[in-house]
Amino acid sequence: MLTRPLMFCLVIALAGCTDMLPKASSDTPVRFENFEQAKAAAERIVGRQTTVEELKALGFDPVTRPNVTLIPYPEIVAKLAPYPGVPVEQLDPGIQQCIRDQSACRGYQFHFERQDRKRQGNFFLDFLNFKRDTYVTGWWFDALIVVSDGVVLFRNYGGQAATDRVEKQSNPLGPLQPAGEAAGAYMLH
Repeated sequence: MLTRPLMFCLVIALAGCTDMLPKASSDTPVRFENFEQAKAAAERIVGRQTTVEELKALGFDPVTRPNVTLIPYPEIVAKLAPYPGVPVEQLDPGIQQCIRDQSACRGYQFHFERQDRKRQGNFFLDFLNFKRDTYVTGWWFDALIVVSDGVVLFRNYGGQAATDRVEKQSNPLGPLQPAGEAAGAYMLH
């Protein structure tokens, strides 16, 4: 059996041990190492010139790449020509072609992301669920690519080159917090 002084020393030693706190990462399968690589690849896509085969070589494969959302024609028009008062002639030539092609036109929304989550702070406050600080870093990139007849008609992209935030969670009841929340929800129903 451990004596009280030995137990006290063990508690003090573990209190500063942030290496024992959980770490996590979230990776969308992607060939791009960072936002800049994804952006550079997207900028090589030229509307009404780039073929679907060239698109695949750039890392935007609409068939086999995971995390690709197929957007049907009506939603493409709603996204790219949202105001009926704007004449079709004022829209991007690729969007005009999509409107003419109608159901032959397909849109693909690509999402690439890397995210690392690392908890820092006092081990026991975190372990006992009193206080948790999670540092989140990474990046994300989205690209909208509109295709018809094997040719890209339009592309647009956006995202966040660097994510850097802290998520703080404080639970005054510590390990009893979930029980208190469950009891409160039970009383409300």
